[in-house]
Amino acid sequence: MSTKSLSARKNDLSIPQKQLEYLNDGLFAEGELPTFKHKLEQENSFPLQPKPLEILQINLGYMCNQVCSHCHVDAGPDRKEIMTVETMQHCLQAIKTTGAHTLDLTGGAPEMNPNFRWFVEEASKAGIKDFIVRSNLTIIVANKKYYDLPEFFKKHNVHVVSSLPFYKREKTDKQRGKGVFDKSIQALQMLNAVGYGKEGSGLKLDLVYNPSGAFLPKDQTAMESDFKTALKEDFDIEFNSLFAITNLPISRFLEYLIASDNYEDYMYELVNAYNPTAVQNVMCRNTLSVSWDGWLYDCDFNQMLELKVNSKVKHISNYNEEAVQNRNIIVSQHCYGCTAGAGSSCQGTVA
Repeated sequence: MSTKSLSARKNDLSIPQKQLEYLNDGLFAEGELPTFKHKLEQENSFPLQPKPLEILQINLGYMCNQVCSHCHVDAGPDRKEIMTVETMQHCLQAIKTTGAHTLDLTGGAPEMNPNFRWFVEEASKAGIKDFIVRSNLTIIVANKKYYDLPEFFKKHNVHVVSSLPFYKREKTDKQRGKGVFDKSIQALQMLNAVGYGKEGSGLKLDLVYNPSGAFLPKDQTAMESDFKTALKEDFDIEFNSLFAITNLPISRFLEYLIASDNYEDYMYELVNAYNPTAVQNVMCRNTLSVSWDGWLYDCDFNQMLELKVNSKVKHISNYNEEAVQNRNIIVSQHCYGCTAGAGSSCQGTVA
């Protein structure tokens, strides 16, 4: 299947099955590029299996106050998928039995779930000590009901991981919408004001960088230095670390690749940059993803492609850690995005 023929069906790409059909067709079906499974087999790493579970990543809903061009969740204000209290209660029950030490809350904008704060408080009572909230920053200043989020995060010692495409207005607004940069700076200053990102505070504030086009991120350490220098000099903002995350060829980014005739080149780049060392530390090996409606996935990206875990236990309502851990991880061609170059995970590079 050619890029041109898929472009004609661009509207179908919102359907996960159509995305998978394309990822597994064309370049891979015709043998132009080796499949990800074949790469693993060559290194005796197939089937890929999980390590002890460390992180339970829970998507609280696809609703978001932004519409970012690279968003693999396809989140936005028009999305109505929100985790219910009932599903949250199933998650809380699982938290009491899991060996995972970290709860990673994501979205959309997880803070837009009306029961977000209640869930954090209840999860804390259930024994979770390490919280991650993946914030888009602008939600903090979007409405006065969110203005006190920095204080709430501080109270529960939440590790805030925030997306900021660049330290300049033009690039950030191009990728995430007009006015996003200024609002993000305001939110970062509010977080700094309560101690986040400050040396010795114990309050972690990390930033996330995603490339704005069809290319891999540059060296994470070098970019972190550039971000810290620019944000400190221009806005007196401090943060702890920068995570560089590769854009995976799914959802909106896949649509962009096709529309811009960059799909084939990007896939060649990912495959040619394949790093077997990164396979050992990809996030699907120590993380389990829970969707807004409670289904279990190997990772957040598999969730978007509706690739449920290969286990008898597939839903949080009947969670059994032993059964879930005794599974093979489902892989496909998009997995090249997590193993290219220095590797990529929700915690940045892995190799």
